Formats: sequence, C-alpha cells, structure tokens
Amino acid sequence: MLKCKRIYDPPSDDDGRRLLVDRLWPRGVAKEAARLDDWLKELAPSDDLRRWFGHDPARWEEFRARYRQELQGHGEQLDELRAAAKKGTVTLLFAAKDAEHNNAVVLKEMLSPSD
Repeated sequence: MLKCKRIYDPPSDDDGRRLLVDRLWPRGVAKEAARLDDWLKELAPSDDLRRWFGHDPARWEEFRARYRQELQGHGEQLDELRAAAKKGTVTLLFAAKDAEHNNAVVLKEMLSPSD
C-alpha cells in the first residue's frame, strides 16, 4: 500500500515505511522527530524542475509530465519501492502545503500497479 503524507503531520503507527521524497530537508522538522526510514533525495524532482514548478497549480500537468520523464532513469529504485509497497505500507513524505500538487503524488502514481 502506498500513501502520501505531509512530513509536518505527526507520524503514526500505520505509516509503515516513512520515506522523505523531497530534495531539500523540510524547514522546522527535527530529523529525530521525522521518524524517517530513508530520505530518497535522488527520486525528488531536479532543482531546475522544482524551481520552475514553484508549486503553481497552473503548471501541474507539465510538471507531472516532466517529473515522470526524470523518474524514468530510476527504474531499479522504483521497482524496489513497488515491491516494498506490496509487502506493507509505504508512506511518501513531502513538505509542500498543497497535498494534491506535489512530487509525492506523481511518484505514487508512478509506483501504482496500474502503471
């Protein structure tokens, strides 16, 4: 099972594996309090793409397409995450305020069995 969750929300027992998928460490979050299992910076959007998007919902569809293209180069890691999600819950953590327009949502789409 795959879930997306803001890193600012309190950790819960049903989060399973907690994976931060942002390139930058979220402001105001202590590493100990985050209860991360891993920080997957390499699966985050490139700095150029992140800056271009700027969390502007008007750029969402283009961001999704560009980010999915960037993720194509990480097939082995994506396969590992898919396998982990089949065994248990994997929560993709993000810092963005917008829970619908962020890289964790796109990553979850890429990892979902329908893809």
